[in-house]
Amino acid sequence: MRAWQGPALLSHGFRPFFLGGAIWAALAMTLWLAMLAGAFSLPTRLDPVSWHAHEFLYGYLGAIIAGFLLTAVPNWTGRLPIAGWALGGLFLLWLLGRAAIATSALWPAPVVAAVDLAFPVLFALIVAREIVAGKNWRNLIVLALFSALVAGNGVFHWEAARGDYAAQGYGLRIGLATAIMLIALIGGRIVPSFTRNWLVKRGAGRLPTPPMARFDKVALLTLVAALSTWVAWPGSSAAGLALVLAGAAHAARLLRWAGMRTGAEPLVWVLHAGYAFVPLGAIVLGLSNLSADRAGAAAAQHIWMAGGIGLMTLAVMTRATLGHTGRTLSAGFGTTAIYLLVIAATLARLMAGALPDLASAFHLASGLAWIAAFAGFALLYGPLLIAPRPCR
Repeated sequence: MRAWQGPALLSHGFRPFFLGGAIWAALAMTLWLAMLAGAFSLPTRLDPVSWHAHEFLYGYLGAIIAGFLLTAVPNWTGRLPIAGWALGGLFLLWLLGRAAIATSALWPAPVVAAVDLAFPVLFALIVAREIVAGKNWRNLIVLALFSALVAGNGVFHWEAARGDYAAQGYGLRIGLATAIMLIALIGGRIVPSFTRNWLVKRGAGRLPTPPMARFDKVALLTLVAALSTWVAWPGSSAAGLALVLAGAAHAARLLRWAGMRTGAEPLVWVLHAGYAFVPLGAIVLGLSNLSADRAGAAAAQHIWMAGGIGLMTLAVMTRATLGHTGRTLSAGFGTTAIYLLVIAATLARLMAGALPDLASAFHLASGLAWIAAFAGFALLYGPLLIAPRPCR
């Protein structure tokens, strides 16, 4: 830890970015529901759907990845974390990106893109410096994936500036594919590891297979190939078949981690539930390609975005906040409730696609459940994030 006498919120990277990201997830969804109802509009150059997609994938997720890496990279490299006003400046840069996108109709497109991309580009350079200085070559793959996320954001801006429907463009697919690979890579490390630690404390029984065995590497390569094909040829049968095969491989991978034994602790089973949306989304998206049912593609993408990204990030945020603020690693009623709300939001969004006549009602139900989940995180965990770690 760096010596820091200022606000506790700026003492460690997860604090401002987890809290700010959760508040933005709830606020952005509130604005989105108002736009869907025709009661509100933003002075943004993006169409409403593209703004909604961008601010979840590159706005919210960018903040949570930053909070995670600012906490993880010092552990990986043995170097001191970023704290204090430097951390505050990074967070302010992220906030400026949100403001630039929301008011992008008032500014030239290159200025908006430059402001929005300033944070992720600077953050990627910081992570690169720390990994190289710490000679932590093993995690260069994480930096490469984050750099791909930055590139996807740049492509999203380029497509929007050309007048394309960016919500269905290359930029969206690059970002979503990269996010799913990050879950597969990092989740493949932490899910079996945290599960093993918890099960060992409870006594004998089947334990997860060790992470990153040969099967895991094959499953990851299969997913890379499937996602690359989908990004390049999203509606093709080749992408559909590859996604179904990758989904089956990752479903088998998940079964190797003894998730069925974790029902007694929500802080552990939620990791398995979040990861389960990765193969589920791949299989549903793949089958929609093979059946030429393009309506199913949007539903499948929400399995990944709301279910996979939403639930896995919330799982990591709650666990990391409890652990790094010195609390017991156990989920209470409120924490369990916010997990279930994200699952409910995902299921309601799927029902909106399956029952078009009731789509408006299910969109509203999904949005309200999402807002409750992330506002709930801010209310439950905000006091922990802004208060100093208790002395023991």
